[in-house]
Amino acid sequence: MSPSPLTALSPLDGRYAVRLDALRSDLSEYGLIRRRLQVEIEWLKSLAVEPHFTEIPAFSSATLADLDALLTGFDRQAASEVKAIEAVTNHDVKALEYWIKQRLAGNAEVARVAEFIHFACTSEDINNLAHALMLRSARDETMLPTLDRLLERLRDLAHEFAELPMMSRTHGQPATPTTLGKEMANVAYRLDRARSTIAGVALRGKMNGAVGNYNAHLTAYPGYDWEGLAKRFVESLGLEFNPYTIQIEPHDALAELFDAFARANGILVDLNRDLWGYISLGYFKQKIKAGEIGSSTMPHKVNPIDFENSEGNLGLANALLRHLAEKLPVSRWQRDLTDSTVLRNMGVALGYTLLAYDSLLRGLGKLEADSERLQADLEANWELLAEAVQTVMRRYGVANPYEKLKELTRGKRVSRQDMQRFVVSLEIPEAAKADLLELTPWSYTGMAAALARRI
Repeated sequence: MSPSPLTALSPLDGRYAVRLDALRSDLSEYGLIRRRLQVEIEWLKSLAVEPHFTEIPAFSSATLADLDALLTGFDRQAASEVKAIEAVTNHDVKALEYWIKQRLAGNAEVARVAEFIHFACTSEDINNLAHALMLRSARDETMLPTLDRLLERLRDLAHEFAELPMMSRTHGQPATPTTLGKEMANVAYRLDRARSTIAGVALRGKMNGAVGNYNAHLTAYPGYDWEGLAKRFVESLGLEFNPYTIQIEPHDALAELFDAFARANGILVDLNRDLWGYISLGYFKQKIKAGEIGSSTMPHKVNPIDFENSEGNLGLANALLRHLAEKLPVSRWQRDLTDSTVLRNMGVALGYTLLAYDSLLRGLGKLEADSERLQADLEANWELLAEAVQTVMRRYGVANPYEKLKELTRGKRVSRQDMQRFVVSLEIPEAAKADLLELTPWSYTGMAAALARRI
């Protein structure tokens, strides 16, 4: 059966393919080959500008343009050519080296120094830098901007509903009121911190040979400061240099990044579940889209499918992200290949993450608060004021205030009249009593509105 969206094994390349186009140029195999090419070309150029390497003279501007054009013109057809060579070599990085040599065979300057392509490199010198460049681009160009859209929407909701009172539900039971906007602000604050952690991960790289000691380098050019060149080269790519590695760069920074995404995703799982619950309670309605169907048999239904889709895909994403974070820093002795096959799933992990973000954004765009339903819950639960009343009683030295309110309210529905009758009976200053008699479940929201507006 030929590959197509309908026969794809992963829904990322089938049902949801269009929604994930932004990641394909960075995290596909094409993206990996293109980044490998970037590293190979830049390494060759860096050798040519070092006066110490007399065997590889500085390239002319025309040759530099040819080298740059090889990268800027790299397309799917070129990647297919590399894959055809790999079918013979059974080695992906070596296939790219051969392809570069073939493509530049007509350039006399390069042809004379063709063996300096991939000079003193192990495959992992190329791969670790390629993976870091792939992830940096995907993070900075796609993932963080999408997270920023989520943050912006949550802040908008926090401000829009800053003063809209809502009954809290600690342990699922009626609890001290908050505002709908404050609950959105809570998530926005958490997500902003998580976003900073993702953005702050410094991706690292190495260029030090088969087991990290510059063995071949120093054999070919004894006494040369290879570590200094490697550091300059890695940093020229915008990465942080790692001076201590085995054959592979140990992937600790990749683990930090995947773990940071997983923790951000955990916050959004929490949000999805809360929003699902608020829709179930009627606190939110969802905007209706013409032509959509909620149930094949119940015409009235408007299901919270965007939040369900987001939650499910965050779970898939985190299963992969957690595995990547736990597995990648572990390698037997100086090298095993378990990281290689796992790293090919970076795009899957971030693909499910991006899909979840997209679904959540769609869901957030459909929300409409039902102020009447929120008010009805508050009106029906005057026992919510028990906390406020007993706290004022404590201030004025009334004995056993908690116990007295417990007797009045625990496990009971208390009416406005019941609560106000109790307040009238208290031996506290009249001004304090008057304030309590003015208090309602919908006005008992503390700093909630101010906190929501501040986010």
